[in-house]
Amino acid sequence: MKLSVLFLSGALVVSGVAAAVAHGGATGIVKERMDAMGAMGKVMKSLSAMMRGETEYDAEAVRKGAEVLQSHSGEALTKQFPEGSIEGPSEAKPEIWSNWEEFSGISGQLKLFATALGEAADNGLSTPGARGGMMGQGGLMGQGGMMGQGGMMGDPSHMQNPELLAQMPVQGLFNMTAQTCSACHTKFRIEKK
Repeated sequence: MKLSVLFLSGALVVSGVAAAVAHGGATGIVKERMDAMGAMGKVMKSLSAMMRGETEYDAEAVRKGAEVLQSHSGEALTKQFPEGSIEGPSEAKPEIWSNWEEFSGISGQLKLFATALGEAADNGLSTPGARGGMMGQGGLMGQGGMMGQGGMMGDPSHMQNPELLAQMPVQGLFNMTAQTCSACHTKFRIEKK
């Protein structure tokens, strides 16, 4: 799990630098969405440092960062992509509009995970070997929990339950948020060379 956080964190930093260069000359809705993506990228970079232990954990910073992510996801994100808005330095692939349902679903998933991330801020980071909670007995990943028999992973509809998600340690929700961003970028964003 630690390796995936490091990998996703590095990818987010690189994409943030590339995005800053690519924004030159953008106007209108394309600039608005690039600015929104830039704001989300800054949050993810900051939270990534916290998740890796490079900076001290700050629940309030997690809550504020999650608010930024929420404000730019879900319907707020899909509104930034009116059909055919790929003019100028846009990094949007035309597949956004030919596969709108998937794009919209990913945006909604991002909002769900960002909301749960903010609500879980006081949960803090999990510690190796901790009992209870996500990895302990009876917790979300323990017996009968998230990965146990009849748990969340056995029934994916639970992954849509914000109350259950908010019980997770923050880095689990951060990883889910980062993976959602990455999935969207892989499918719907032009890779800059």
